[in-house]
Amino acid sequence: MERPSFDPGLTNKYTGSVRRTINKDGTLNVHRRGTTWRDFHPYLHLINMGWPKFFLVLFAGYLLANTIFAVAYFLLGPQALEGIKGTSEAERFMGDFFFSAHTLSTVGYGNIVPHGTGGSVLSAFEAWVGILSFAVAAGLLYGRVSRPSARFGFSQQALIAPYQNGQSLQFRLVNRRTNSLMDVEARVMLMTVESQGGQSVRKYKLLKLERDQVMFLALTWTVVHPIDADSPFWGKSSADLERLQAELLILIKAYDDTFSQTVLARASYRHDELIWGARFAPAFSVDSRGDLVLELKRLSETTP
Repeated sequence: MERPSFDPGLTNKYTGSVRRTINKDGTLNVHRRGTTWRDFHPYLHLINMGWPKFFLVLFAGYLLANTIFAVAYFLLGPQALEGIKGTSEAERFMGDFFFSAHTLSTVGYGNIVPHGTGGSVLSAFEAWVGILSFAVAAGLLYGRVSRPSARFGFSQQALIAPYQNGQSLQFRLVNRRTNSLMDVEARVMLMTVESQGGQSVRKYKLLKLERDQVMFLALTWTVVHPIDADSPFWGKSSADLERLQAELLILIKAYDDTFSQTVLARASYRHDELIWGARFAPAFSVDSRGDLVLELKRLSETTP
């Protein structure tokens, strides 16, 4: 029985030209179709979205809730709320809206008060909704702030650089934050598209690294794959890698001492993001006091 080829979870089937497997922001280039509302998880969606969009969604929800309750107060009639000074319908609606904002946030300035059973019941229900909604918003905010995450910086290009008496594949990474990362581990895989039985299939090969783990990531780490006779890069040119649609898939794992949890990061380099015959320039120096100074802007700087 033929042994199946290695598949890291990205399938061996090849159905057309793919822009890249791992996007530059580390996300997988996979889009889902055919999902239903049952597959949507609000908490997961709100936790993972960007900060500007997150606050925009919260603000939009706040405006929508107040608008809905303001319409409800307005429909109850002018007798439902006492203290609104406006006489026109527009002024009365704005008074209903701001009373809703006071009630939803449980502020209650006292300048407008509910009158009658309908207004009192509606304002009590709105206060209950406000307590729950602000508790959920606070939980989401805490979950986003407290969630452990890595902020790795990767060099813009990978290099085919001189190494001992031969060549090597290299890329460089750094911890862009000041937290302490320990036991940092790198796993690098080469993905190519090759012909097999008249069909194009994806092939994956784990690359042997000069050093696949460092104890501390205080400075930069240049990950090196020696290109020897056992390397899939052996004898390959830039044109060969382009024909094979080669892409480096990278997984970085580290222990975050601040959160006492493991953090992960993904990255990739396409064949057109390789620089041949270059070295990485030093990205750190020693100041006059003898302290090491790391220049994050020089992470991708190379020399011929």
